[in-house]
Amino acid sequence: MISRETIEEVLLRTDIQTLIGGYVALKRAGSNVKGLCPFHSEKTPSFTVYPADNSFYCFGCGVGGDAISFVMKMENVDYPDAVQILAKRAGITVIDDSREKYSNGPKFDKERIYKMNVDAAKFFNAQLFRDNPDSRAALDYFTKERGLSLATVKHFGLGYAPNSYDAFSKYMLSRGYTYEELVVGFLAGKSERGGYYDAFRNRVMFPIIDVSGNVIAFGGRVMDDSKPKYKNSSDTPVFKKLRNLFALNFARHTCQETIILCEGYMDVIALHSAGFTNAVATLGTAITSEQARLMSRYTKRVLICYDADEAGQKAAQRALGMLEEVGLEVRVISIPGAKDPDEYIKKYGRDRFNDVLSAAKSKFEYNLQRILSRYDINIPQQKIDAIKDLAFMISEIYSSAERDVYIREVARRMGISYESLKSVVDSQVRKNAENKKKERDRKMQQEAVGYGDKVNPDYARAPDIAKHEERVLGLMLLFPEHREKVFREDLLCEEDFFTDLGKNIFNFLREACENGDERLVTISERFTPEQMGRIVEMKASRMQLDSNGTDVLLECINNLKAAVSEKRGENNNPMDRLNDLLKKKRGG
Repeated sequence: MISRETIEEVLLRTDIQTLIGGYVALKRAGSNVKGLCPFHSEKTPSFTVYPADNSFYCFGCGVGGDAISFVMKMENVDYPDAVQILAKRAGITVIDDSREKYSNGPKFDKERIYKMNVDAAKFFNAQLFRDNPDSRAALDYFTKERGLSLATVKHFGLGYAPNSYDAFSKYMLSRGYTYEELVVGFLAGKSERGGYYDAFRNRVMFPIIDVSGNVIAFGGRVMDDSKPKYKNSSDTPVFKKLRNLFALNFARHTCQETIILCEGYMDVIALHSAGFTNAVATLGTAITSEQARLMSRYTKRVLICYDADEAGQKAAQRALGMLEEVGLEVRVISIPGAKDPDEYIKKYGRDRFNDVLSAAKSKFEYNLQRILSRYDINIPQQKIDAIKDLAFMISEIYSSAERDVYIREVARRMGISYESLKSVVDSQVRKNAENKKKERDRKMQQEAVGYGDKVNPDYARAPDIAKHEERVLGLMLLFPEHREKVFREDLLCEEDFFTDLGKNIFNFLREACENGDERLVTISERFTPEQMGRIVEMKASRMQLDSNGTDVLLECINNLKAAVSEKRGENNNPMDRLNDLLKKKRGG
């Protein structure tokens, strides 16, 4: 285990505002600072950092906690790794014997998996240059069919997985790795009969490298028209495909102003070899909110450069919304006379592609063109339908000034009056607002009774009791003297709490008090970032009040006990008890 003293030192040396400021643009809001949440998409900042308490909380998604909780969530690591990251940042050496505790089944050392991936990449690269027909065909695919230089092949560490069920695995076993390690790293698979086989076979290989230079995964592509065209690593202990981008390790050096977002590996490699080194691609999936937020950490603007087919345009539409939600300026590239950037550069060259980038369309222009392409506006009914779609598009724009500019432009292009189009748009704006209000009211009603509360599932069964629990726990979390009084005088016990979350927090506070952990430094070890968010919210709600003395504590405790006692009295009905027994028996 990492000692409590070490964890306390790590937290004391970590200024949470500086830490989070490295990921999120923060602005002063009274004694606290706020920013756009890095864990969900939002346009209005709801993410608050409390420097005095060294904690954070997002009022939008409910995630919160201390510096360790933040790193766990942000870097997608477990508790010991988060402590190690912060310790390294603070110049503290950590002795960690806690790996076994955090195992869910076999635990694999991440450094060893990184090394395994490097050895795998070297193997695939070496196979590309072997003197046999398969290897020559793979090299020809890169150099002759796709026009890459050997320097580009080397730069990206490209390779070839031989057409064999076990050639790769046998090589890796000879290097000291086990089948279990190969399977967990998605380099081998295990059949239903218990046999092992190579995960990648007869494919050209693309190593995926993170911004720290670690080989974290692989993509493999067939060299013909067989399916599936691409096979990508699934998630592993060192790789989460939803949180990474291909070639960001190179692009991060030149993308401060603009990133070019492509669909595939070859598009990115073609752009880099042509000098556009700010190109990246998603990893076999549609863009995710995590990838959008990742880009926002490295650039100000994204040029979407997807394939010209229908699937590519649908993906571009999805990407537009996600990228704008994280505050990025977004434009869409149209590629005339080619299906993708790779083909265009081969046909027309680098300079012409530069012109294509300069002509990238804004979201409005892109959507205007997309809608008009679906209708023949020389036919009256189709023109009316196009106007309705355009009015709806404009109505979703937040700024009234911006809406007015677009109303004038669309009215001009469609040959109708500004006033008539504005009337249609204003009507749709009102309808949108009504729909949003209904949805907001519905959510507020659900939240009031705890419906869908994943952090505290018991909330919905007794909302009033849960609120009393939060008041008591908020006082105990915030003030060490309240904790000491409660436990010294036995004012509360576990049975005084109704929800499992309330019981768990109370038990943690009791253990911390017994162990002399006044600062509650190990709290993020016990609770998830989502649960930590609820804990920070309990504290924050008390901090906003002027009166938090002993009399308030005793009053809150009495109210909690009375509410729990009343609830248990209701449950004395024999039928209620029978229903509870049946529910427990069914696992509910």
